[in-house]
Amino acid sequence: MLFNVGKCKVMHLGRANMNTDYYMNSKKLENISMEKDLRVIITSDLKSSQQCSQSYAKASRILGMIKRTISHKSTDRPVLLQLYKSLVRPHLEYCTAAWCPHYKKDKKLLEKVQRRFTRMIPGLKGVSYESRLKRLKLWTLEDRRVRADLIEVFKMFRGLSVVDIDTFFELDQSSRTRGHILKLKKSRVVTDLRQHFFTERVINIWNHLESSVVEAKTINTFKS
Repeated sequence: MLFNVGKCKVMHLGRANMNTDYYMNSKKLENISMEKDLRVIITSDLKSSQQCSQSYAKASRILGMIKRTISHKSTDRPVLLQLYKSLVRPHLEYCTAAWCPHYKKDKKLLEKVQRRFTRMIPGLKGVSYESRLKRLKLWTLEDRRVRADLIEVFKMFRGLSVVDIDTFFELDQSSRTRGHILKLKKSRVVTDLRQHFFTERVINIWNHLESSVVEAKTINTFKS
């Protein structure tokens, strides 16, 4: 396979990394600290702040366009909701299993878009955010990210994902385990970054689900 050396780059990961120089065809490869792959920004510190800022900017621009072009009447609520769900929210939730934020500032930044949208709905501007969500039958974005994580695990168990369950998880074989039979084994985590990675943050929530939920026959039943 032929490589375009000019497009090949190196990213050093880890605090103890020796930052070795790499060469291809006698040409030194460029050392970078940030790269975008399939619309997901990957940084050398593996933090998601850059991705959150990008998602916020895209969603805000589209929400602004909607606000400028759609007349706000009492009958527009279903229209506004549909536009938000189809054009705005996907930018805030794209591939969150890979970059789910764990810093409060990043969570607030993403939630800021939904807060702004709910204030656009006629008659809800002076209502609290929680009440606005309840009236519009919306979840917080953080709750939806947790839901998305659980759906990904369920899809892995049912063979509905391209990623096999054994790639990321190990079943808890402990005889003392209570609850459902698909509990995942919790590993010892040293770094804060690892603790908030998909394979770690989802385990406790998954293990506390009821048997009737994790043993659902279809993905729609699981979602319900």
